[in-house]
Amino acid sequence: MSSPARARKRPTPTPHNGVYVRLGASPLHGVGVFAIRAIGKGVNPFRHDNTTMVWVPVEKLRRLPADIRKLYEDFGVLQRGRYGVPRSFNQLTPAWYLNNSSSPNMRCGKGYNFFALRHIRAGEELTIDYLTYSE
Repeated sequence: MSSPARARKRPTPTPHNGVYVRLGASPLHGVGVFAIRAIGKGVNPFRHDNTTMVWVPVEKLRRLPADIRKLYEDFGVLQRGRYGVPRSFNQLTPAWYLNNSSSPNMRCGKGYNFFALRHIRAGEELTIDYLTYSE
């Protein structure tokens, strides 16, 4: 008789699987997003980012302290008088740190997913044109 087939274990994914970027000091503005490996044209380097956005009307922010309002202004997506932000600012992921550029290497698609406009080399900063998705 032959021995029973051993069940094959799937390898446990490591925390760096599917990670394309890291945060770093930006020559453009404060903190930026940098490729840690090549990113092909059309690739979404944030595909595992599952941040859910909530929409907060601008008028609800008027009475808040200036430092709190600045979180919305710095990280929010402004559309039709509302800021799209994560449920908690403690949930900011690298995608929220993309810096603005008039010649970006990323584009914003449906559902605020980001895709490479061209091949991006390791070490290169990822940028986006804010005006293509935020007022």
